[in-house]
Amino acid sequence: MIKTLSQVAVLSPRINQEPGAMPGEGLTALQTFTYFVAAPIGLFLGVSLIVWALTGEKKKKSASSTSVITSIE
Repeated sequence: MIKTLSQVAVLSPRINQEPGAMPGEGLTALQTFTYFVAAPIGLFLGVSLIVWALTGEKKKKSASSTSVITSIE
């Protein structure tokens, strides 16, 4: 009644495939690393750099050009 772990391990690849599925070749280790590690980290860093550049602190104008009417300190 209870299946051993080895019997379940043998059946698991067949259980997850859809009927009529014809899986292709697997990815190499380099492709897997590139797609699932390097690319997401690169995209995150790229977006972070763009956001940092666009939302960084602006340079303040010199005190002589500001007016009491146009700025609050």
